[in-house]
Amino acid sequence: MALLATTVVSGYTPVPPKISPATGLANNLYNWKQDQQIRYQVDGPTNGKPVVLVHGLFVNSDHWRKTLKDLAGQGYRAYALDLWGCGYSSKPPAMSAVAQAVNGEVHRFEQQPSSTTTSLTGDKIQDGIVLDAILQQVELGSACGTKTRLTDIELRHPCKSPYNFYTWSDLITDFTQQVIQPATPLQDKSVAIVCNSIGTISSLQAVLDTPDLYKGVFVIAPNFRELHSAEVAYPKLFMPLIRQVQALLRNRGQPLFDALAKPDTVKQILMEPYKVQTAVDDTLVQVLLDPLLTPGASDVVFDTLSYSAGPLPEYQLSVFPKDKPVWVCYGKQDPWTPAGRVEALKKVSSVVQVVEGFDGVGQ
Repeated sequence: MALLATTVVSGYTPVPPKISPATGLANNLYNWKQDQQIRYQVDGPTNGKPVVLVHGLFVNSDHWRKTLKDLAGQGYRAYALDLWGCGYSSKPPAMSAVAQAVNGEVHRFEQQPSSTTTSLTGDKIQDGIVLDAILQQVELGSACGTKTRLTDIELRHPCKSPYNFYTWSDLITDFTQQVIQPATPLQDKSVAIVCNSIGTISSLQAVLDTPDLYKGVFVIAPNFRELHSAEVAYPKLFMPLIRQVQALLRNRGQPLFDALAKPDTVKQILMEPYKVQTAVDDTLVQVLLDPLLTPGASDVVFDTLSYSAGPLPEYQLSVFPKDKPVWVCYGKQDPWTPAGRVEALKKVSSVVQVVEGFDGVGQ
């Protein structure tokens, strides 16, 4: 397979092909904070209601190749972006000055305000944002969906990586304000979000941060972050071991990454969640793999694998604005999405509907 993006400009910024081989659409570039490049695609009538598509783990906007075109065909103005650090967006070294200047955790957890209020759980809050790095005794569900438990949620990336849900939330908000809304001729410029997997968490956080920008959120196969410290059984016993493995991958994992980043291996991995296996064609493998072979991509992958922290969707939904509806769906044959836990979201007041697993489909 030929690597489409072989040119890299300063700051680990890959150059995408002019036209996406997945969608046939132009690859556009949005200049974000600190001159960071964000690749995005757009389709549909300019006067269509705006929708932004937020992808999941280790993929990019091309993963929405069919959804993007279908929404456009239904009259929506659909945008799909590569989250910072993913796809053909910039991915500078995590500890570089540029990357840390973009880090969405910094203004939440380091720049303490002059005045705060305190919630019933003891968390410092300003303008609805939790400033402490740990949420105390939050109710979370179980994989079967029939039980709940109280646990602390560590919010900050343990490696202080800027590749986190707060940074991506900031990006979604800025993209909405600076790209989507100025191009929308409609009087109502609020944007709907469609998201998948861990893109759900960034999307929910974007609405929590700036609710007036959004209509609501449509979630496809939410991710519950099984390696989060709040999700691991007996964390005091097992988290030190998990963190050792994560450190080993960050420091010495490149040979393993190189061995796995092959077309046949990627295709085999995709076959697991895709029940409709004809969807896993050579084009899909190509557009997901090629950006992962650009400089800096593997470091972002290892940082993400070490991200055993951050906000979790059940907590986000429990404090979600009541006037911002959430819809959830998933495939019945998706082995990566715990059906019972998704169905339990029906009890959350902000969730309008959970569409029971579609037969015959996975991711």
